[in-house]
Amino acid sequence: MVFDILPVLIAAALSAVIWNFFFIPPIFTFHINSAEDSLLFLMYFLVATVNAVLTFKIKKQEKKARDREEKEHTIKLYNTLLNSLSHELKTPIATIIGSVDTLKENANNLSEQHKTDLLNELEIAGLRLNRQVENLLNMSRLETGSLQLKKDWCDVNELIFSVIQQFDKTTSHHIIFKHNEALPLFKLDIGLMEQVLQNIIYNAIHYTPQNTTITILAGHQQENCFITIADNGSGFPEAEMQFAFDKFYRLPNSKTGGTGLGLSIVKGFVEAHNGTIELKNNQPNGAVFIIQIPAESSYINNLKNE
Repeated sequence: MVFDILPVLIAAALSAVIWNFFFIPPIFTFHINSAEDSLLFLMYFLVATVNAVLTFKIKKQEKKARDREEKEHTIKLYNTLLNSLSHELKTPIATIIGSVDTLKENANNLSEQHKTDLLNELEIAGLRLNRQVENLLNMSRLETGSLQLKKDWCDVNELIFSVIQQFDKTTSHHIIFKHNEALPLFKLDIGLMEQVLQNIIYNAIHYTPQNTTITILAGHQQENCFITIADNGSGFPEAEMQFAFDKFYRLPNSKTGGTGLGLSIVKGFVEAHNGTIELKNNQPNGAVFIIQIPAESSYINNLKNE
């Protein structure tokens, strides 16, 4: 059942020989005294061999079927990715081209407010393009195993504030974070953790109505850093929560846009820190992501002494 054809045939032959040794008189020998017993032995050997060959062929066909299903599944996933990317990349590119053309052709006729609006649109489109490219590169790093952590002392409060500022001009959502003065410094890969926070916040913004509130909390317990990101949107269907971190996964009937890579990258980056991420439905509504990362910690005064 497990090996290729040669070991299977050897197993069939050995089973016939062992059957002869224990059950064909004289027992406990390999001799066969009668023609009837010889014919019985040959029949047993033939049946064992045919059974072995058929088992091997069935196993081979099952493997081909599995490979075909996996290939079809992979093609379907990448088609989903390409369809999503065609929208995700085409929209900001069209915005950039249109804004640049407008600025070039009507620079003298545009008001300062109109110019500012166009520049803001260029910035938003550029950030959107950059996010998609970073997600693709990060997924490639995770799949190839080339991800290497570059840990340094990180002020988590400052990290969260810097990520929130990146969304100030691009969303109508209310992002709330209260500075935790008791939080020590943690040794983390700052770049990866920034990507984790960006992707979760972007996911919350993308899949919740406008003016939704997103609340971020940071804390620590012993040597663990905790970060929770909660919203008051519609939450996740219970049956879909187990798939939330799968690659290319998007909620059914969700609005267009997104590649389904963001949360899978989040999970990969958190696990690269030997941490965990958990998704729950918030009470009374919405969703909450709970990140727990074991990390070396130190307070600022201790670092100064070092």
